[in-house]
Amino acid sequence: MTEKHYDSKDIVVLDGLDAVRLRPGMYIGTTSARGFHHILWEIVDNAIDEISNGHGDTIKIFLNQDGSATVEDNGRGIPVDMHPTLHKSGVEVVYTTLHAGGKFNTENYKFSGGLHGVGASVTNALSRWCNVEVNKGGKAYLVEFHSFEDAEGKVHSGIAKAPLRQIGKTSSTGTKVTFLPDDRVFGQQSFNFEIIARRARELAFLNKGLRIVVEDRRTGEVDEFHYEGGTVDFVTYLVEGKNPLFKKPMFFHAQSKIVDLEVAFISTDSYTENTFSYVNNIPTTEGGMHEIGFKSAFTKAFNDYARSSNLLKEKEQNLLGEDFREGLVTVINLKMNNVQFEGQTKTKLGNPEARTEVETLTLTELGKILSDKKFTTMTEVIVEKAKQAAKVRLAAKKAKELTRAKNNAENFNLVGKLAASTSRDRVNSELFIVEGDSAGGSAKQGRDRKYQAILPLRGKPLNAEKKRVDQVLANEEIRTIISALDTGFGEDFDLSSLRYNKVIILSDADQDGAHIRAILLTFFYRYMKPLIMDGHVFIGLPPLYKVYKKDFEKYVYSDSELAEAVASVGKGYMIQRYKGLGEMNPEQLWETTMDPQNRTLIQVTIEDAAQAEKMITTLMGDAIEERKAYISEHANFDREDTFMRDYKKVEA
Repeated sequence: MTEKHYDSKDIVVLDGLDAVRLRPGMYIGTTSARGFHHILWEIVDNAIDEISNGHGDTIKIFLNQDGSATVEDNGRGIPVDMHPTLHKSGVEVVYTTLHAGGKFNTENYKFSGGLHGVGASVTNALSRWCNVEVNKGGKAYLVEFHSFEDAEGKVHSGIAKAPLRQIGKTSSTGTKVTFLPDDRVFGQQSFNFEIIARRARELAFLNKGLRIVVEDRRTGEVDEFHYEGGTVDFVTYLVEGKNPLFKKPMFFHAQSKIVDLEVAFISTDSYTENTFSYVNNIPTTEGGMHEIGFKSAFTKAFNDYARSSNLLKEKEQNLLGEDFREGLVTVINLKMNNVQFEGQTKTKLGNPEARTEVETLTLTELGKILSDKKFTTMTEVIVEKAKQAAKVRLAAKKAKELTRAKNNAENFNLVGKLAASTSRDRVNSELFIVEGDSAGGSAKQGRDRKYQAILPLRGKPLNAEKKRVDQVLANEEIRTIISALDTGFGEDFDLSSLRYNKVIILSDADQDGAHIRAILLTFFYRYMKPLIMDGHVFIGLPPLYKVYKKDFEKYVYSDSELAEAVASVGKGYMIQRYKGLGEMNPEQLWETTMDPQNRTLIQVTIEDAAQAEKMITTLMGDAIEERKAYISEHANFDREDTFMRDYKKVEA
């Protein structure tokens, strides 16, 4: 195939690079760890766009000793010739001009996640320095950008020290970018190898044949990802720890003029569906038009098959989509041009045409699969599981109606449990889900009644990962939580009805407390996921110790913090160890754990939906050996290290 020439005239300029430094959140969302890693993903995404459009096959990511990161690909290399109107090299245009890139038309990049042309320039603007090396046309080039302060203290960032220059000859092609994030923007942060390796694995799954190497030069740790099965391998990876109902995922790949669609799915014996969708390698955790199109076609195709195969009798009603998708693990890998994501976070696909295209392609391809006799057994397994799911759905419907009836009877199942807040202001209202009656009593006495509600749990809620929906609803503790939140759950979940802006899990700092916390988070993840996605779920962090003497008192929250407190207090101190929330009186519980001025809350977020699914399955599912192996490798019982690393710390 003849490769189209790619020159600086292909780079379209829309605007300048103003305001990135002033308001970085507008471009990377936040300057926390997520934003810190975001500027790395912008460079990686550029390399991925090259490779997913057929240029190159390898990306290398290096985390360097000095805190910088390097991304190297073997694509075509950024254009190095002079731009026809800006009169500087294409490399300098891409790295110093906002909204400049070769992705505003489809001639050079048919599919791209970085549609706005801000990635490379934003990374440059938020770095102390950024060096770009390009191998192209038999020559090696280098341009060095840096950030400096003028005499008035104003920071000038992303400035080329000198124009692009040739530094040698080469037979290879590609781009190598090394940059040091600016500590004046991000503070003292460092790249997290585990986060980067996780995303690299995901990208390797989504781009069949791509090889990604991640090397941490600080520790010597290296991971390499390469999957010839692509999307199929991704589904196989996701169902590790589950019980698949057939050996290999079902798969199809189809194209139209505007989309390229890959779908792989497999049925398991679990009771919840898991659909992971991606558009141009970007996770669409809130779904969108492509998911709607796929699910609609999937339901129609399997209902038609069930009718034609006499698996559904004439008098029986069609099964619902949720019936067919019970226990289904699906990966939708869509590539298309002119992508429209809803919101700056790019988590929901808004293109109406994506629904039509995906629905049409899915119906056609599933029609081929379902008519192929070699898939008959697998197809029948899905239909039979769906029929059982329908029976459970009807039973759950009755249970929901019963729950609603109890709620209508003056919240019958909350009497004596929920201590409601007096204010109707939902924005400032909080619900504390507290372990045990003793702690619940202290919390009820110590709270601010105006906006803090208390729901004590008198027993352990059911592990939603191992039970059918009707069994989950039969659990009294789960029912009280559903009633207290007033949102419904599962398919009926309505976030707009949420009574409390913050739902705070408050459990003891021991194994039982950790188990209760895990069970509650699993329930929220499986049946009230928008509650987590929208940032309403928090973990309260009670103190482990009180260090005190006559003129000194300090609450500490980890063993490492205890050592610091002991060192600062001097001789004659005493230590009180809090084994449970019930050991604190109402005043202490308020002061340490409930008072917005003093408390520490940990906001629960889902950074990586596929990884969250994998972890829930491993830790809360039936695969005992996998759980043991995971705990053995990853468990860290210093609460400060575990919580503060894995969750976003939020004051008040």
